[in-house]
Amino acid sequence: MGSLQNRAKKYSVSVPCFYTILLMTLHSLHLPTAFAQSPTFACDTTTNASLASLGFCETSKSIEDRVADLVGRLTLEEKIGYLRSGAVSVSRLGIPKYEWWSEALHGVSNVGPGTRFANPVPAATSFPQVITTAASFNVSLFQAIGKVVSNEARAMYNVGLAGLTYWSPNVNIFRDPRWGRGQETPGEDPLLSSKYGSSYVIGLQQTDDADPNKLKVAACCKHYTAYDVDNWKGVDRYHFNAIVTQQDLDDTYQPPFKSCVVDGNVASVMCSYNQVNGKPTCADPDLLSGVIRGEWKLNGYIVTDCDSVEVLFNDQHYTKTPEEAAADAILAGVDLNCGYFMGKHTQAAVQNGLLKETDINKPISNNFATLMRLGFFDGNPSKRLYGSLGAKDVCSPENQELAVDAARQGIVLLKNNAGSLPFSATTIKSLAVIGPNANVTKTMIGNYEGIPCKYTTPLQGLSAYTSTIYQAGCANVACATAQVDEAKQIAATSDATVLIVGTDQSIEAESRDRVDLYLPGQQPLLVSEIANVSKGPVILVVMSGGGMDITFAKNNDKITSILWVGYPGQAGGSALADVIFGAFNPSGRLPMTWYPQSYAEKVPMTNMNMRPDPTTGYPGRSYRFYKGETVFCFGDGISYSDFTHNLVKASTQVSIPLQEYHPCRSTACKSVETLGDHCQNLKFDVQLRVINNGSMGGSHTIFLFSSPPSVHNAPQKHLVGFEKIFLDKKRESIVKFHVDVCKHLSVVDEVGNRKVALGVHQLHIGDLKHSLDVKI
Repeated sequence: MGSLQNRAKKYSVSVPCFYTILLMTLHSLHLPTAFAQSPTFACDTTTNASLASLGFCETSKSIEDRVADLVGRLTLEEKIGYLRSGAVSVSRLGIPKYEWWSEALHGVSNVGPGTRFANPVPAATSFPQVITTAASFNVSLFQAIGKVVSNEARAMYNVGLAGLTYWSPNVNIFRDPRWGRGQETPGEDPLLSSKYGSSYVIGLQQTDDADPNKLKVAACCKHYTAYDVDNWKGVDRYHFNAIVTQQDLDDTYQPPFKSCVVDGNVASVMCSYNQVNGKPTCADPDLLSGVIRGEWKLNGYIVTDCDSVEVLFNDQHYTKTPEEAAADAILAGVDLNCGYFMGKHTQAAVQNGLLKETDINKPISNNFATLMRLGFFDGNPSKRLYGSLGAKDVCSPENQELAVDAARQGIVLLKNNAGSLPFSATTIKSLAVIGPNANVTKTMIGNYEGIPCKYTTPLQGLSAYTSTIYQAGCANVACATAQVDEAKQIAATSDATVLIVGTDQSIEAESRDRVDLYLPGQQPLLVSEIANVSKGPVILVVMSGGGMDITFAKNNDKITSILWVGYPGQAGGSALADVIFGAFNPSGRLPMTWYPQSYAEKVPMTNMNMRPDPTTGYPGRSYRFYKGETVFCFGDGISYSDFTHNLVKASTQVSIPLQEYHPCRSTACKSVETLGDHCQNLKFDVQLRVINNGSMGGSHTIFLFSSPPSVHNAPQKHLVGFEKIFLDKKRESIVKFHVDVCKHLSVVDEVGNRKVALGVHQLHIGDLKHSLDVKI
């Protein structure tokens, strides 16, 4: 969505509203904007006993009945006030104003106006940026982080510093390595993104009694859909029309959103700025009412990205009048507008006959139902579930330890020559720490950040293990001129060198896509010069959201190890030091492909096609379709231990039990649809023996990939499942994958239907390959 730092549009045809400018200013100052007070809630029968007689305040009634009662009491003007994110108050009914916009991408954030930091909660736990957490491939971690974030959010709500509705997570596919917001996502793979999204949502939303009709806080999966161009070579998100095939839409872009709704029971989906195939997503009834609410059965509300309805009118010129824009969005399925556009123009849309009042009842009913599931209309929250949470539950030692552990689990070791890592503090008595990201704080927490409990920089973390000498080597990550002389001096006299380079929000961010894949400025010169003179091993650490073309470093034998840490959160320095000095065995794996610069030079960012096109030389995208040269591959990552896999059990043949009258009984078919009784209970297990042959205990991610027969432009391989296990040294364990043939081995055909390819499927687990013949 449009963050406060970046909502000023990069073109002249429109200007940000006063609402946006004010919030941008407050956030950029990073100052507490208010002091704590009591939480915001309706139906306060303690101070106004007459409210107890109102049906919507009666907690014994069903949510449906309470919502109907409330909607029936409102005037048209009052109803319209609940179509906007800054919802109005109705004092005659004891309903205070409510701000819907809060963020919790990787910790409670003050990016949205619904949340602020002040006494008694001046900060919150800042976990690693999502791309780093995704690299852990640990589903239980995804959910655990969500649960801690929701605890802190509820605690802040209880002291009047936060709301209950959080517009996170971002589950867009990291399709292009230049995208400035790829850092916010779980990466390029639909399955990983789906599991991350649904797990984080469950962690945020699920109440202790696991009642699906209640919400701890309300999450929101964004930005729906095919949104991953912000501002690239003059093409911005407000004007971009994503041309997407139905096949790519259904097998790549939509699955994470579907999983959020179907598996995670998410309370909200946010539609995006861009158009998809000529229609603004926030005015497309097929995408909103048809798919999200119709096919997937969303139990919640659909919200626009900030000012999206204004954008489709003013900038995309999709409608002739603002009233038509408001009406189109509501009729398409939008329930809530981030901003004021719908609040300003909906009444005129009714008066002009573009909408009926009943058309407004539906979206506000969805909004009210969400607030009722949150307990907003249940009276004083101190007397309800989570009412005891407070300042003591924010930045707790346990929460901060989870932030360290998440960072450790997300760090990826990409290169490690013999005798390099891990370091020993008894042998490394002096350590040169060099680079523009070696002593950073805010860089580590990425964007959509809050104010963290505290920071541990890389330099501070490494200094806890041994004596360090520090030189930045560059004034900032842009590194217009590398300052190599003093840095070379300390590298030449130290037992080892750690170079910490990469990017920050000045290079990759919302509204800021990269134009190349190189380390910025003279960072490569700094790295090479230091490596050439270093006395001991050289460890290159890349801190970035996206992949980098560091082929020069990968091929330089003097650079003995390479680590990628993403944006590792408030405790990133501690986590990095724990990995470098062997207190933690690295287990992260890359959640995205690292392409060479030649890819960026050949492939326009605006081409949404996932599949290659041999007629034009277009190479395709992601490990699923791209067959060209890479710097590092999806799933790459090294451990200090050596893990091996042995296949214990797997089927060699599966027969699909089609009915006698099925057309594929009489006609040669290449694939079979997944709808029908023939897919029921069509499952088998893959069992592996995993052995840790190393001298160090550690976690290990096991990937199960499938290469289907070559039908329907199927992926060359796709991820069927992954499991993360911990094994002590010299120990082994049995790992099981439960494979549902129609769910896990199917592919999407050219028109968007999911089918199982007939023929031999190749299953991959590490170096193991196993053939499975799928027959009728």
